[in-house]
Amino acid sequence: MREEKKALIMDVALLHFASEGYFNTAIRHIARHAGISKGLMYNYFESKDALLTAIIHKSVNEIFHSFDINRDGWLSEDEFEFVIRKINEILKEKRSFWRLLMQLMIQNDAREQFLKSFEVQDSLSHPGHEPGDNQYPALMMKMIKDYFYNKKKTGGENYDPDSEFDMFILAMKGFAVTRVYSDDIDEGHNEKLLNRIIGIFK
Repeated sequence: MREEKKALIMDVALLHFASEGYFNTAIRHIARHAGISKGLMYNYFESKDALLTAIIHKSVNEIFHSFDINRDGWLSEDEFEFVIRKINEILKEKRSFWRLLMQLMIQNDAREQFLKSFEVQDSLSHPGHEPGDNQYPALMMKMIKDYFYNKKKTGGENYDPDSEFDMFILAMKGFAVTRVYSDDIDEGHNEKLLNRIIGIFK
């Protein structure tokens, strides 16, 4: 029941953060629409920032579990392709959630918190370190970056892993926005775009 209530609170919060603004949405407003008291709300989330952070983690944790299938700490080319295809499936299946999240990320105060989640932390590189849910976003970014750096061995002297990483992130952002906001997606054309991204960066 506790997890169901937390999920309900996050769904209500995301809807109001996206439509009314993160800064303008008060905890008491979320609590009322979730059908609980403001006091009880703090039993689930200690602050509005904590609630936003939980929503961000929810958005990436499912994707994270598609990373590094063999759990060896590195992305192979096949695992890299699998991740891209999994992202496409998740964007398609949970389109309304991602549309609201993208609307939320346009807001400066919410975007700052979102970007902080993806900062790579030194602790992620320590041997034997087991990441918690709150470290999944940063770990995902680290693994993708490492993937491009590993390709440097075969990419030639002009290969620039930082530029490749940046271009990949830009391509995936554009793909995600199109996938989430287009109401008349041609699945055949979408598959071609997906294959093109894979072909360029794999």
